[in-house]
Amino acid sequence: MTMPSPLQRDEYLVAEAIGCAARFHELGLLAEAEKFYAAVLKVRPDHFHALHELAVLRRQQGDDSEAARLIAAALRTNPRSTVALCNFGATLQALGRDEDALKAYEDVLAINPGHIEALIRRGHLLVRLGHDEDALASYRSALETAPRYVVKLMNDGNGLLSRGRTAEAIAAFETAAAVCTEQIDLIERRAAALRTLGRAAAQVRGDGPRPGISYEADAHYHRGAALWALEQYHEAIASYELAHAADHPGALSMLAYCRLSVADWARADELTGELRTSMGKGAFVDAFLSLALGFNPREQMQAAASSLYHLMRAVPEKFRHAPAAPADKLRIAYLSADFRQHPVGLAVAELFERHDRARFEIIGVSFGLADQSATRARIVESVDHFHDMTTATDQAVAKLVHDLGVHIAVDLNGLSGGCRPAILACRPAPIQVSYLGYAATTAADFIDYILADATVLPFAEQPFFSEQIVQLPDCFFTNDTTRRVSPHAPDRRELALPERGFVFCCFNKSYKIVAPVFDVWMRLLARVADSVLWLSELTAPARDNLRREAAARGVDPERLIFAPRAPQIDDHLARQCAADLFLDTLPYNAHATASDALFAGLPVLTCAGQSFAGRVGASMLKAAGLPELATASLDDYEALACRLATDRALLASIRQKLASNHRSRPLFDTDRCRRHIEAAYTTMWDIHRRGERPRAFAVEAAAATNGALT
Repeated sequence: MTMPSPLQRDEYLVAEAIGCAARFHELGLLAEAEKFYAAVLKVRPDHFHALHELAVLRRQQGDDSEAARLIAAALRTNPRSTVALCNFGATLQALGRDEDALKAYEDVLAINPGHIEALIRRGHLLVRLGHDEDALASYRSALETAPRYVVKLMNDGNGLLSRGRTAEAIAAFETAAAVCTEQIDLIERRAAALRTLGRAAAQVRGDGPRPGISYEADAHYHRGAALWALEQYHEAIASYELAHAADHPGALSMLAYCRLSVADWARADELTGELRTSMGKGAFVDAFLSLALGFNPREQMQAAASSLYHLMRAVPEKFRHAPAAPADKLRIAYLSADFRQHPVGLAVAELFERHDRARFEIIGVSFGLADQSATRARIVESVDHFHDMTTATDQAVAKLVHDLGVHIAVDLNGLSGGCRPAILACRPAPIQVSYLGYAATTAADFIDYILADATVLPFAEQPFFSEQIVQLPDCFFTNDTTRRVSPHAPDRRELALPERGFVFCCFNKSYKIVAPVFDVWMRLLARVADSVLWLSELTAPARDNLRREAAARGVDPERLIFAPRAPQIDDHLARQCAADLFLDTLPYNAHATASDALFAGLPVLTCAGQSFAGRVGASMLKAAGLPELATASLDDYEALACRLATDRALLASIRQKLASNHRSRPLFDTDRCRRHIEAAYTTMWDIHRRGERPRAFAVEAAAATNGALT
């Protein structure tokens, strides 16, 4: 028998050592694995496998710098290892060396153009670098190579790239995680997307579920979020049911939201009762959902406090502020996740442009996904300084605001989608304000004021608001009066509407449509011959359920007509001329949607509710010079709708009044609104300079303007 040579014996021992290291590594015994990798490298300093696997181990230990050094050494031994190159790219990304990471992924693709992991990681990195078209090409290549892995990624990546739609991003990350071997970055990104989505109990970052939530419950919950984003609504609801059965605290709220969104009102009502009971026991209830379900102001405040608790794991350390000194200009920072093609982004662009630069310095702080829209570009141009802090931590954003010496920080999210309340919880500015994006209290003791008006928020409701109420004259809602209505107004035939007959319409989202209001709508269709109800193109389950509910009330389901999404906002405004009357919803009114209708010249009929979110329609109509279209009960709402639908002369007079008021009434006098908001900021600062605590106040009305930019 031939004895092995010393060289062969060394190879055998090295192989044995590598095998032992791999077994310890797999078991998570990193210290033992490290000993064997080190022993191999002592004998064979250039051993590829030992260098690479030790690098993986160093990443697990959090030492990315050493991991990068080790992988670089391994690649000198085997420069064509796609596994090592992919891990090298991920490590370089973790170190903030994005361009070097991109080269690593491109090196992989030069060797194997169909490498799934490199294509997907390259796509994610290009999104972060703002190269959306290149990212889309990378995702498409992945789809062509392995469609079974990335169909969901493509479906949702398109939305992510073109619209900044967070819910679709979630599903993309879920799918990418299924094909990538190292998921740390993907999990972190998914968590950031969930935070932007604004579902309070979904604030799960890469360190696993919150205390008290099982991995099973968490998995079902996040699977529900991904399925909902993928428009697999029934499957999403089933996942949320499983999460609820496994005691996930956020699942009950999401179940109620989903049932409401698909117009499954009977089950939504059952869940509403369960939510109220659980909230009475101190359990979590989503704050935004409490508005849609019509909770009273006291309950909304309780839900907000619950959401705030779940959104912030701990109370962050607060910044200290020197005594207020005189300021030539007040630095106002607007913080938002919605500086994009979004109702908030569309509403604030002209306000930012009009701010008086002699007295105010305007700063935009964005922490939401950026789209490539004209609205985003306009907002960036409209402020004095714009900071994209999408990937920054809450503490880093707060430090930026503090270091900029901001006097007043204005939060445009509240507890709506994309909110990051922990930023202002650090108290980066001496005065902090809630405005526009959330029509309720945040229950946050670090928000000093809320900008509203006397209609939406009377001072009598101060006990239900942690913020001090500031009443602007007219309407709190700011508008973009520079938007245009497309010169091509399609006729009814083009819009699949009947050429004759009365067209009631409502372009609100499905979660705002509830049974009591739908009952009124169906009675109107029954009473007004040849009338139809024109709605937004809702999800398939919502359309099916609404048609079923119509039939149950004796109305032909074909009289419900669903409008597809218009390609541009000016096209959407133009087509509203084909409708006769916009019917508002309750308990959650139309907000931006009502503003759009009125701007387009379409009368809006509303019913005032018992909370801020349910009184926005009344506020807008008063500011538009049409207070007679704001009713106080659903009975009055139904009676007036029927009268307007059957008295053409009355409706024509209303339309003429709206047209004549269009540029003269406060609702569309943005410069007047701007002056009121600036007066509010000045008063807040004066109160602060005197060393007084924030207090409620009303702003004195300014003179009207002709709406021209100065």
